[in-house]
Amino acid sequence: MADEVLEILFDEQQIRARVADLAREITKEYAGRRLVLVSILRGSVFFATDLARQIELPLSMDFLSISSYGEDSEGVVRITKDLEENIAGKDVLVIEDIIDTGFTLKYLLRTLASRNPKSLEVCALLDRRARRIIEIELKYIGFEIPDKFVVGYGLDYRQRYRNLPYIGVLKPD
Repeated sequence: MADEVLEILFDEQQIRARVADLAREITKEYAGRRLVLVSILRGSVFFATDLARQIELPLSMDFLSISSYGEDSEGVVRITKDLEENIAGKDVLVIEDIIDTGFTLKYLLRTLASRNPKSLEVCALLDRRARRIIEIELKYIGFEIPDKFVVGYGLDYRQRYRNLPYIGVLKPD
């Protein structure tokens, strides 16, 4: 699998250090509050788990899965696995693997906002601003990346490469 990776953008140590930095920021920001982490399946699960383990606060964690249909990033979006926890009146931090165009995240934030959380913010492992169409404020960003297709640390290509311990760019077919 590793021989199919063209370049490593962020190695295991860089990811670990950045996750620790984000956890410290979140711990400080949310001290004394009722924090709910909402991990967007499947891509953010590695990041969300590592992040949650380093946040030094009581928190709850839930999972949501979204599917996009259509030929482009503006296709129809629907929730395929909804939250089990009621988020009304709670501080919600959405954990995403990567933000591209912003269409899916806009739908997600609008949907979650309708459930009346006390606050609603986003923590993204990767921000690919070159593809952004809809501007969305991201409270926490792990890394900004160029307009390249990346895999590893939860990110996949056809359900493969999620388990790589780093984030890399695949070699062209």
